[in-house]
Amino acid sequence: MKVGIDSYCYHRFFGEVYPDQKPPAKNMTMQDFLKRAKELKVDGVSLESCFFPSTKPAWFKDLKAQLDEYKFDRVYAWGHPDGLERGKNWTAYEEMVASIPNAVAIGADVMRVVGSSLMFRHEPHGPQIKALVKMFKKAVKVAKDAGVKLAVENHIDFTSDEILQLLGEVDSESFGLNFDTGNFLRLLDDPIKGMEKLAPYVLATHVKDLMPDKNARPTDWHFFAGVPVGKGLINNQALAQLLHKANFKGFLAVEIDHPHTDWTEREDEAVALSIKELKKIAKALN
Repeated sequence: MKVGIDSYCYHRFFGEVYPDQKPPAKNMTMQDFLKRAKELKVDGVSLESCFFPSTKPAWFKDLKAQLDEYKFDRVYAWGHPDGLERGKNWTAYEEMVASIPNAVAIGADVMRVVGSSLMFRHEPHGPQIKALVKMFKKAVKVAKDAGVKLAVENHIDFTSDEILQLLGEVDSESFGLNFDTGNFLRLLDDPIKGMEKLAPYVLATHVKDLMPDKNARPTDWHFFAGVPVGKGLINNQALAQLLHKANFKGFLAVEIDHPHTDWTEREDEAVALSIKELKKIAKALN
């Protein structure tokens, strides 16, 4: 079992600052992020393409060279924040398909994609899944030809049963899941029971740990807010064991989206502690 980081942990440093956050004193480049990941001695990185400053081939070539130098496993992450907008945004679909060659350009054989989001979670889910099946059935044909697998994320949108339905109806070896260990909890869906059903389909991960934040309202999406792995409610060790049993080939990528009040402006410290805990979990499995 390998360990990694998703670049969204540092979203403030890439220019995405939530209303209740302060901008950092200094921003970060993608190259800076990779250097920090190297310092933390991880095996892989998931790179949020929304923070890429360029889509020019030369930029991707340089990025791949750095990834290769550091010998990182890699996932190309597309779709922040709302992806295909529950299957209604065909412009976003075209952008997603056009990004598949970018994944190839950086040497990624897995591309995280987003079908819906918390923005649409209160709308009927049946029509969303039907529309997304139509889109993903088309997209996986392009991905398969390129040698890339698409991994749809549970993005505070669908329950584990609904994700299982989506995977089953797309029905392609080139389509799987980016399992976010925290996002099911935010829908009050048990992550462990979800992993028991979904582990064979997992191609990539976002490993979160969450705790209720007294400074958030129960209706806020970030009421369950990010803390370092091992300090929250999520049994990530049990989740990793289920992945190991299912012969998961990817890496455990820590992701902290909205830090808990106790960890505000302490992203890097939280990431370092999370990596330390994930390495313990991985060592126990290997």
